[in-house]
Amino acid sequence: MGAHKMTASINTALTLESGLTFPNRLVKAAMTEGLADPRNRVTEAHLTLYRRWAEGGIGGMITGNVQIDRNHLERAGNVVIDGKPSNEEMDMFSRWAEAGKSHGAAVIMQVSHAGRQTPKLINPRPAAPSPVALGLPGGQFGQPRAMTLDEIKAVVEGFGRAASVARQTGFDGIQVHGAHGYLLSSFLSPLANQREDDYGGPLENRARLLSECVKEARVAAGPGFSVSVKLNSADFQKGGFSFEDCLGVMDILNELGVDFVEISGGNYEQPRMMDSEGLEPVFEQDVRESTRKREAYFLKYARAVQERSQLPLMVTGGFRTTEAMNSALAEGEADLIGLGRPLCVEPDTPKQLLSGEIAVAAQWEKTLRLGPGLLGPNSPIKLVKALNGFGVIGWYYEQLRRLGAGEAADTGLGVFSAFLANQKNESRTEKARKAAMP
Repeated sequence: MGAHKMTASINTALTLESGLTFPNRLVKAAMTEGLADPRNRVTEAHLTLYRRWAEGGIGGMITGNVQIDRNHLERAGNVVIDGKPSNEEMDMFSRWAEAGKSHGAAVIMQVSHAGRQTPKLINPRPAAPSPVALGLPGGQFGQPRAMTLDEIKAVVEGFGRAASVARQTGFDGIQVHGAHGYLLSSFLSPLANQREDDYGGPLENRARLLSECVKEARVAAGPGFSVSVKLNSADFQKGGFSFEDCLGVMDILNELGVDFVEISGGNYEQPRMMDSEGLEPVFEQDVRESTRKREAYFLKYARAVQERSQLPLMVTGGFRTTEAMNSALAEGEADLIGLGRPLCVEPDTPKQLLSGEIAVAAQWEKTLRLGPGLLGPNSPIKLVKALNGFGVIGWYYEQLRRLGAGEAADTGLGVFSAFLANQKNESRTEKARKAAMP
């Protein structure tokens, strides 16, 4: 057993195989910021936001997804590395890393390709493993097309390029995004991936693209740089990427010697990572569950993964009490605790948890909804259910925008107002982006 298995609490430091040290076990999980300029570059708003998080006492930060292809974004305001960055762009990446590291936190760049979850606004025919469309109402996503082998090769090179830029500009590592239904995750899913070549069929083929991206990133960045992976415990869809598949991929990642793995789950069709259900019922296999009700959604999967693998695990999703965090760390169910939504409202949540000033992080998600009863998140009306989901996401996006502008969060913002403000902002950002394109 590795040294990371010693009894720990949220206040304990952790040093990984790559030499990367987290001064405490609380890590900001990746949350899309949407703050890039019309040419998808890092802005002052990123610097302000990350400086505020750094001051808030967090031990590590994983950035929102930096995309490797400007035609495959998960939203218009993503940062992109899809060619050789200019000196000015390199400088902004350096300043971003510096802002995040300004109070001792480790800073990791999350790298991604949105695949078929690219909104139609950005690309009506996104690249995917196979031409399988998302099963979502509202026509926000176009009909994907199957990627050629050359396009797959370009994706692998893209992850390598991003790792090299991250290394050169002072980031401590990259996280390869293999979860939540984006491109690498959709390759892993038998529902989304119906290829008959070397990238489809049995798990080792479906995991080939993820493996190649990890290897390429390690070679491009060189030794002493952290390469980690975000992986779904499951997609929670019948016939999709299962927990058995997750364990199989963990075996592959073990062989590749990644620095740590973050366990999450779900995708746009089944958004378990947001603690909500999709339009189909959640499909879940039976995994040993302890008697006490877990507050972290993916902890039971993490436990089973730990029995199989020695890799340090970060578990994100639902952790709100110091007691549950410390218990997961002490019992070896998690090595790092991912925090997301509380940080959108109160950037100094970590400081308060670490000092014992608070024992529970704020739980805004418990109260955010369009309205009571039929207007709530469990409404039998599919459109209302979807509106709640997107409205709540919009609410958090609006808070991040405020934090990046140096303002305080607006906790009085209504869910429907947030939904409308966010829709307006996304289309304005996309218009500006289209106008700035060469």
